[in-house]
Amino acid sequence: MTRAALEAAAAAALGRSVRLESAAAAPGGCINDCYLVGAGKARIFVKLNAPRFADAFAAEVDALSALRAAGMRAPEPLAHGTAAGRAFLALEALDLGGDEDFAALGRALARLHGVRGDRFGWTRDNYIGASAQRNAQSADWAAFWRERRLAPQLRLALANGHAEIRKPMERLCDALPGLLAGHSPSASLLHGDLWRGNIGFLAGGAPVVFDPALYRGDREADLAMTELFGGFPPAFYAAYEEAWPLDDGYGTRMRLYNLYHLLNHLNLFGRGYLAQVLATLGLLLRGL
Repeated sequence: MTRAALEAAAAAALGRSVRLESAAAAPGGCINDCYLVGAGKARIFVKLNAPRFADAFAAEVDALSALRAAGMRAPEPLAHGTAAGRAFLALEALDLGGDEDFAALGRALARLHGVRGDRFGWTRDNYIGASAQRNAQSADWAAFWRERRLAPQLRLALANGHAEIRKPMERLCDALPGLLAGHSPSASLLHGDLWRGNIGFLAGGAPVVFDPALYRGDREADLAMTELFGGFPPAFYAAYEEAWPLDDGYGTRMRLYNLYHLLNHLNLFGRGYLAQVLATLGLLLRGL
């Protein structure tokens, strides 16, 4: 079944019938089965998953296309669909073993954030990891963050049995307009899931991003996530701030924005993230 799905993905990407000459498992995160496929001179990166992931792959095509249109280097989406009982996404295969030019990544991210809209959200819902991400658009950033980001994760966490977070989360959601008072971010185009595992570098150091959870929001939400799981090198932050300095109060908002990702990890991976969620909530609530 896997080989038939890979062959169908390669055929869709190339627009012709193909015979696979190679298909090697490739790194690609914990959600999808990923392969580097060879057909003639063509090399294609293919993700496979259950048929219910077809919409997630369609959302990824939408997001990658938006990033590329905005001037950010990202893999070109070639085809997506279902075949042989699997959903597939075929992407441009990139060699990502180049020197790491994090300063170039910082400048590229600042340029991406300069692509702005007039409302927060996006034209379609998409996914953050395997979780649904609601993007109905709003002119009110605080309301968007409360209703489209924190509240859905809270409902899911309560359904998953994490009752400990109900009261502090409800208190934080009530206080959110005040917490963000005086901060008026632009509706910047965001990658949405910008951690170390979702970036790479081409030969010569040119940065590449992939696996986006794209929407328009406060640019600081992207910067915040870069600090969540070990952080990026100092050259990245220095280059970004030289291009577009951060506003006062970023340290508090960083915790608020990363709370969304911590809640999502709690819901996806379990109670190992509960202590970090509660600690972040404590820091935010003590600052009110």
